[in-house]
Amino acid sequence: MSETTLPMRVWTGSVVRTEELTPGMRRIVFGGEGLRGYASTGVGDEYLRLIFPERRKSAPRLPTVTNGCLDYDSIDLATMRTYTVRGFEPATGEVTIDFVIHDGGVAAEWAKGAEPGDLVGLNTPNGMYDAPGGLEWQFLVADCAAIPAAARLIEGAPGGLRTRAILEVPGPAHHLDLTAGPGAEVTWIYGGNGHGPSRLEQVVRSLKRPVGGVGYIWVAGETRELRGVRKYLRRELGLPSTAYKTVGYWTDGAERWRNRYEALDDATKTELMAIWESDADLGDIEIRYDEQLARLGL
Repeated sequence: MSETTLPMRVWTGSVVRTEELTPGMRRIVFGGEGLRGYASTGVGDEYLRLIFPERRKSAPRLPTVTNGCLDYDSIDLATMRTYTVRGFEPATGEVTIDFVIHDGGVAAEWAKGAEPGDLVGLNTPNGMYDAPGGLEWQFLVADCAAIPAAARLIEGAPGGLRTRAILEVPGPAHHLDLTAGPGAEVTWIYGGNGHGPSRLEQVVRSLKRPVGGVGYIWVAGETRELRGVRKYLRRELGLPSTAYKTVGYWTDGAERWRNRYEALDDATKTELMAIWESDADLGDIEIRYDEQLARLGL
């Protein structure tokens, strides 16, 4: 179940069809000749960058690939956002992305009006879910932004793997039909997602882990909400970073956050980046980084 890495490439996908899943989520399927050669890592929470055109109905300006990495010098970073791959169909080469719809934001505004023939850029996907070998049980906890990844992990879970998923949405109208196997249990809770206080940390703290057996805890949602989750898993439970994954999928007030970060002096930014160069356990590194951001008011 470990991460699979593919050579970096960039494609242009054309909207094939759209579907309204809930009042807050729209599915868009991409295909066309521009996606020829696209491949999936097979990791349930794989993600990619979508590059949107500067003007609707035009082609996006794509980054180049230099030494196996995306080179962003040729594009406006404001046109790019990161999204989960909800599905990939090898027979047709179609890539499915589920968009959380909200007011404002380059991606959400584009997705609201997307129709067949519209173009976006896509790069090679990568995944973060990396459960240990011999996995016997897992918890998946997510808010709306991370539900596409959680849904794919639920649907792809082997039959003998005990899977409990707790998914936070604004209300009952935001439920999705998920194909869960016999070993999976899905619970919907309400709150968070910019509509009220999130319950993700409360949920994680309430989880009753099985006694014995190899387990994995995957939690994804609003970036700052996960700070308390990380501290609980690493500091209070003492879990190694190989036993869990916490992923910030979005930041409440992202533009304000970015502006405040950019206003930091170069020395402070260098200190922040240096935290990641430590050889400590990844869980400790993440908490040190969170704590420093909090001290800076970020």
